Amino acid sequence: MPKTLEKARKAIAKKRGGAIEALHAKSRDSRRLHKAQVRDDRLEKMAEARRKRDQPLITRIAFFQEATRENENKPLDMAAIQKKIAEFCHQHDEEYHEIKKARRQGRPPSAREDLLRMRMEALHKEERDGFYLPDLTNEKTVEMLDRWDGNWAFLTNLTWCKIQSSGKSAPASFPPQTN
Repeated sequence: MPKTLEKARKAIAKKRGGAIEALHAKSRDSRRLHKAQVRDDRLEKMAEARRKRDQPLITRIAFFQEATRENENKPLDMAAIQKKIAEFCHQHDEEYHEIKKARRQGRPPSAREDLLRMRMEALHKEERDGFYLPDLTNEKTVEMLDRWDGNWAFLTNLTWCKIQSSGKSAPASFPPQTN
């Protein structure tokens, strides 16, 4: 939470010897408060955009965290990992088919249907080319994944890899590179 406005308000109140009751519209203090408010709004907007951009990866990690907990926090073998990847990639199929079936023939797809279709296509492409996830074959990574509480900064401690549909695993770095 940005605190520039609070700091500016406190400094102005200290300078004036108490509470800020009235300011001239074009005074220095008024401009200072306005500038601090605009900065706080901009920082909050940027933080919200970052959270929105990072949310799909957070959801993915939570899914695989749950998968390792189901396996009693033991490393998974490649077949189990590929099964979980397929499960993750096909999680929207049912909803997509329901929406598609509910749409009258000849009508254009809804925005939700388009969004699901694009998300599914992106997941299937990533599944083919190399699915980005924590290295679930590494015992240390699985232990650390179990301790993860949703904090983005903690994710740099995990070992990451890309697993292709052929079963090959290649090391990867965090955060993922978006092309």
